[in-house]
Amino acid sequence: MKSFRWIVISLAFIATIINYLDRSALSYAITPLQKTFGLTDTDFGLIASAFGLGYLIMTIVGGVLVDKFGARKTWSLFGALWSISCALIGLATGFIWLFIFRMLLGFTEGPGFPALTRVTADWLPLKERARALAFGLAAVPFASVLGAPLISHLIAMFGWRIMFIILGIFGIIWAVIWYVIFRDQPEQSYFVSKSELHHIRSEQIMPVTQDKTSWHFMLFNPNLLANNYAFFAFGYLLFFAITWLPGYLEQTYHMQIKEVGWFLVGPWLTATFLILLGGIISDWLWHKTHSIRIARSHLIWICQVISAFCFIPVLLTHSLVVAIIWISLGVGFGLMPNAAFYAINADLAYDRAATSLGITDAAFASAGILAPFLTGWLANLTGNFFAPILLMIGLTLSSASVIVLFQHPDRV
Repeated sequence: MKSFRWIVISLAFIATIINYLDRSALSYAITPLQKTFGLTDTDFGLIASAFGLGYLIMTIVGGVLVDKFGARKTWSLFGALWSISCALIGLATGFIWLFIFRMLLGFTEGPGFPALTRVTADWLPLKERARALAFGLAAVPFASVLGAPLISHLIAMFGWRIMFIILGIFGIIWAVIWYVIFRDQPEQSYFVSKSELHHIRSEQIMPVTQDKTSWHFMLFNPNLLANNYAFFAFGYLLFFAITWLPGYLEQTYHMQIKEVGWFLVGPWLTATFLILLGGIISDWLWHKTHSIRIARSHLIWICQVISAFCFIPVLLTHSLVVAIIWISLGVGFGLMPNAAFYAINADLAYDRAATSLGITDAAFASAGILAPFLTGWLANLTGNFFAPILLMIGLTLSSASVIVLFQHPDRV
């Protein structure tokens, strides 16, 4: 088969869709959960933050497991486990069990993105890496394009408990398919032709990654530290959007859950397109310049600045249509450089790409703890979403500044 590597990336795309359907489903159940268990916005923020606690614990460990045991075994096992965790949320009987099962979901989803990075590093040459990552990561917003109407309608038709159980079934099916079809190295696959294998290995490793990557390098290299902080700010925006956009529309514009689902297709579809475009642009810039700073770093900070300024009109308008347009652009440009964050880990730490990404993902997980809780607490304290959005704008601009000042990966 001439292009089996892209079938592999397509399976990773599907895994990420399922992954984000499971983690975002809670946000569409805000109103029924609050009615069932008498939860406040602060309570819901704590439950949503529990995901980040579990994710923070396991994403670094997950990266080590992927590098040691391979993406085939690790991703299959944890794919099944996160699906069971998702289904268990539907069996929760109160705040404590919602918190525990949500934390368990984060724990079991931890190895997912380190596995995606490992697969991309092993199955794609450097010149295709950002494109492949962008395709896999485009599933993050595309999951909400599907999930916004799907999950809201499942809740309306069957209730929130059955919705979580149905979503859990999807991941178990994927885990079986992945284990049967995928192999950790293209040389081990029956589906990879000699010509494709030669293409994959033609430009695999950057000169800076020929020596074994150390823990000191992954933890203290200024380029990776800047990447980690920027990915924290990226994660803050993403977790705000995933966790609170449905609640923002319901509370600010007094919308019903079915309406919310359809209105949120716009922001997530915009983000899907811009993530794909970001990957294409990054690879094109690499091809033209062979500069990681130009191809990755400049894309990151420019997109983050644009994203931050797009959210300012959201603070000033009372029009639903105007708010949706600017939210779509803000979320879209904020997510556009997603592949660049991942590619930097594969570029600079090829031999331990999953572990390096796990460290970066830990910063992302920290945002997953803070963003849902702080947003809920500030909204509960002030009675609106002005302060939470302003905080997010400030973090995004600070991230762009860090990338400009401290990330110079070509000097490694």
